[in-house]
Amino acid sequence: MGTLTHFNAAGEAHMVDVSAKAATERVAVAEGTIYVNEAVFQAISSGTAKKGDVLAVARIGGIQAAKRTFELIPLCHLVGLTHCSIDFTLNAESRSVTARCTTRTIGQTGVEMEALTGVSAALLTVYDMCKALDRSMRMEGIRLLEKDGGKSGLYRSSDIESGGTP
Repeated sequence: MGTLTHFNAAGEAHMVDVSAKAATERVAVAEGTIYVNEAVFQAISSGTAKKGDVLAVARIGGIQAAKRTFELIPLCHLVGLTHCSIDFTLNAESRSVTARCTTRTIGQTGVEMEALTGVSAALLTVYDMCKALDRSMRMEGIRLLEKDGGKSGLYRSSDIESGGTP
């Protein structure tokens, strides 16, 4: 970890110039979890939500958001994603849905923000589709699990480094 790169010598916010960087393969994985009540969990897991297949719509919402990250986060670069996937894990015991977003590109800047944005939008889409059944849903643990590529190389969350399950 080094200095904050989105500020110039005068302390003004600016977009980082990546023009001198080599185009390399970049990948990032992020995840987050939404906790819901029993009615919502049953509607999601059985596919009976009134608005349709919640996870299918959330997957599309997350992918769409990841592709448009540069429009949402002020100093992000426009990144041509070569891959974006969102996978869900349902946990009946905790009545939760975990979303995991993997993004990939070949370019001059990383795709961590795209993965984090994808996860966030996927969880927000679950909330939007199910809010009629539960307005107390809560999203937690949105975080970067792994990134690779570029000058800084591989980063893995400490959970993964210690052999734990993120």
